[in-house]
Amino acid sequence: MTEHTYSEAEYDAITDAAAHWCMRLHAEDCTEAERQAFELWRDADPLHAFEYDAMLDIWDVAEHLPRSAIAPDPAPTPVAIMPVKPTTSWRTWGMAAAITVLALPVAAYSGWNLGWLPNAYQHVQAQDSVRLVTLEDGTQVQLNLGTDLTYLNFKDQRRVILKKGEAFFTVSHDTRHPFIVKAAKGQVRVTGTRFNVWMYDDQVRVNLVEGSVLVTSNDTLPGDGLRLTAGMQAGYRDGDFSPQISQTYATDNALAWLSGKLVLDNLPLSEALPLINRYLANPVMIADQGTGRLRIGGIYNINEMKRLVPSLPKVLPVYLTQNKDGNPVLNALPQQPPKS
Repeated sequence: MTEHTYSEAEYDAITDAAAHWCMRLHAEDCTEAERQAFELWRDADPLHAFEYDAMLDIWDVAEHLPRSAIAPDPAPTPVAIMPVKPTTSWRTWGMAAAITVLALPVAAYSGWNLGWLPNAYQHVQAQDSVRLVTLEDGTQVQLNLGTDLTYLNFKDQRRVILKKGEAFFTVSHDTRHPFIVKAAKGQVRVTGTRFNVWMYDDQVRVNLVEGSVLVTSNDTLPGDGLRLTAGMQAGYRDGDFSPQISQTYATDNALAWLSGKLVLDNLPLSEALPLINRYLANPVMIADQGTGRLRIGGIYNINEMKRLVPSLPKVLPVYLTQNKDGNPVLNALPQQPPKS
């Protein structure tokens, strides 16, 4: 079967269509009929899906650009194959502008000089195995299972967006270009060091092995955050005014994943489940606070976490049910009344 060769005009039309669908699907007034029409378009040709995925990457980059870079005044007309409805929010207009700017070499060069746009972009993932990658600046990153991150190189800083998962960074030293990891609403700022960032839902934990870092739980607040030195840990959740700082010890197991292990050191289920659920497509829930207080310990292979869930009733006084969303739920067994 002969593979179809696209003309430049055909390829440009597909790219324009991908940009249109990217903007429409992110718009608040996108209808179900439009979503169905998009699915028909995407499934009609593998190139459609490829171009749409590439446009999603640009959209993701645009989300982390300075607002001045994506929402100039007056708002520009977005590039699209159909006009965007007047009710579209400023954010969608701004993203459309960013898609336009990122696609134009001259505008991109100006954006780089102003510190608005990156000149290098990497999107890396680890699915079913731990993965070691080297970023454009020479930084080495070890990605845990189920990890997704994006690297952007700006004129005045290097930036990583950790979308989900866990990563250990050995940062290439560059005092003029700080290295920033954004996780949830906070960030970690360094120039060259070794540290680990774990994220699950809105929870983030930073473990520093070498050097020093500045950690903030909300990067919209003034200041550079709290300073960590080697052997310290910071944790925060979305909405926290400040991260919680603590000391780590030689027996700390936060980095056991680098050896393929998850170590649970007699933890309450309420604390252990986020560590377990990080590796599960269908997270385990707890029925109540009493169940959450039950403790669990042991050393587990991170590649075999699916086997852990059905085995929990064998090692803990619990039984499994399922909620309406299909999640397994742990329930503590009723306590037997004392014999008289």
